Amino acid sequence: MQEFKIKKSSISNAKKIKQLNLFITGVGNVGRNLLEQICKQKEYLENKLNLQLNVIGISNSKKMKLNLNGIKLSDWVAELMKGENANSLEFMSRSKEMNLRNSIFIDNSDSAEIANNYEYYLKNGIDLVTCNKIACSDTYSNYQNLKNLAHLHNTSFLFETNVGAGLPIIDTLNNLVASGDKIISIQAVLSGSLNYIFNNFQKENSFHKIVQNAMNEGFTEPDPKIDLSGIDVARKILILARESGEKIELSDIYNESFLPKECLKHDNNEEFLNSLSKHSNHFNKILIKANKEKCRIKYVAEFNNGKAKVGLKNIPKGHDFYNLEGSDNIVLFFTDRYRNQPLIVKGAGAGAEVTAAGIFADIIRIGKQ
Repeated sequence: MQEFKIKKSSISNAKKIKQLNLFITGVGNVGRNLLEQICKQKEYLENKLNLQLNVIGISNSKKMKLNLNGIKLSDWVAELMKGENANSLEFMSRSKEMNLRNSIFIDNSDSAEIANNYEYYLKNGIDLVTCNKIACSDTYSNYQNLKNLAHLHNTSFLFETNVGAGLPIIDTLNNLVASGDKIISIQAVLSGSLNYIFNNFQKENSFHKIVQNAMNEGFTEPDPKIDLSGIDVARKILILARESGEKIELSDIYNESFLPKECLKHDNNEEFLNSLSKHSNHFNKILIKANKEKCRIKYVAEFNNGKAKVGLKNIPKGHDFYNLEGSDNIVLFFTDRYRNQPLIVKGAGAGAEVTAAGIFADIIRIGKQ
């Protein structure tokens, strides 16, 4: 009888590297940090996650650079400066024409024009990651259309950094909903800038100075009224309500503004700060009342029973919001499973570095699919 020896087939040790091709719009503080993080993590991503990130396109409001072979991250600033004049429609069409597998468009801007292009990217099979809140806080029909397009074309539409910078707030909410849990209510402090301002507002007649400091430190938007009017927080709780399954519009959210109406009329920042100083007594009364009640002032967003509101609240000692420091954010999810003790997400909710980290995490999430 002939003896057969089974020869073990040689298994290749070669790793299969998955290439992600990135098209990045917006290279301000967040975009710069993102590119630095990608550059630093290059070796780790290849060795540990079998991912290679190639930056194919970079654009800001003035210039854009696209290179099919990739842009050297060690020299991206010079490469961009030598690029052609920026055109968002041209950048969009060429990203499609390159027809690269695993293409991801990343929006680090606050541009409505860029947000209007999301539909095109999703329809053409390009994944999308954004920290720009405009699309998801637009009309419910537009928000739902983008979600539907991503599902229809098997593309990812990720916007974790719309709420809480790099904190896993939306991801946590999505996991709760996907696992069949029911959201009963959400309570949150979602503005790092307002938390910073009211944490430091401890002396009378100092409110306008603290707002000025917050502006100087980069905690507020270039137009601080966006933060102080509460509209930014309203957009964030709107997004969380929608991700919970609620059909809700921005106009449905009750915004109890703490600013005198006159302050909101000024377009110039210097005039705005002067108006805050002029109304010092108004802000002093807010502080005096909180101190009398032995409370701390927080700007709180709430979603409960299909309704949402934002506004100042005096938080007593012992509450989860009371010791929230600096520019941190916190979200309490009350659900069927977390009815008595909420699921809490807490941490740094503002800043270019942590926002970039959140965008980076969304990119990696797509790569690992």
